[in-house]
Amino acid sequence: MPAARTDPDVAVAALYQFTAFPDPEALRAPLLGVCEAHGIKGTLLLAREGINGTIAGAPESLDAVLAHIRALPGCADLDVKFSAAPAMPFHRMKVRVKREIVTMGEPDIDPTLAVGHYVHPQDWNTLIADPDTLVIDTRNDYEVAVGTFAGAVDPQTPTFRDFPAWFREHRDALLAGKKKVAMFCTGGIRCEKSTSFLRAEGIDEVYHLKGGILKYLEQVPEDKSLWKGECFVFDERVTVRHGLEQGTFQLCRACRRPLDAAALAHPDYADGVSCPACIHERTPEQRAGYAERQRQEALARKRGQLHVGAVRPPKA
Repeated sequence: MPAARTDPDVAVAALYQFTAFPDPEALRAPLLGVCEAHGIKGTLLLAREGINGTIAGAPESLDAVLAHIRALPGCADLDVKFSAAPAMPFHRMKVRVKREIVTMGEPDIDPTLAVGHYVHPQDWNTLIADPDTLVIDTRNDYEVAVGTFAGAVDPQTPTFRDFPAWFREHRDALLAGKKKVAMFCTGGIRCEKSTSFLRAEGIDEVYHLKGGILKYLEQVPEDKSLWKGECFVFDERVTVRHGLEQGTFQLCRACRRPLDAAALAHPDYADGVSCPACIHERTPEQRAGYAERQRQEALARKRGQLHVGAVRPPKA
């Protein structure tokens, strides 16, 4: 049964489904066409292992696109997390074909064959409060810095691709005295792979938060929550809080990292050009290019236009 949602001015749907797409390229153009026809914006990734992404638009338009996706092979039970945004959180619509819908770099891992035990948000607190449980945040370091569950281990990995090597290196120390492993991520997709990976490594007592942090923040009241901070999301909202309300962080347009008030007040911060985290990662030439992009965006705003022509810089 499709997940229920509210009807905000701009509805946001984070979705994924692991399923076999023998020819994902053949699905790309029709999917993009449906999204564009209904005014939907965001990013969808297609791969031989399934679909992943976040899209936004008017609720009825979003329903039409989700109906198209659910008609794809193996997507009838598509996993969708709904939230709201005060304004459109994306600039354009992109449908891309990739090697993986979430990059782990372990070609033998198949979440359709084996994953961890799903734990509903209402039962998550009991699991992670158990001293026999090792709790691991599977997200990237810049995401964990914004917020995480109390007592969770931070792998301090720059990308999800680094997770397998980190776990193998620290496995013995991590599992010492622990009987269970509980893992979590933003919407659940990275945990599909990370729990499948741990199962392949011979660990059976592995669990993950069903629906991810987003579902937990939606369903668990703040006064009963073990979540500390905010949750980074990969769109213009930057972060969300309990009840999936928009958070307080802003985005560095140079490196795509989230910035709190202290970072915004730092001398190394220049809007769209640099922040304390990336000031030494970019060359003067790159920063000059970012400054020009900011100038063009400011001119477009004065004309009442949206400047989306420049390619966004990759995150460091």
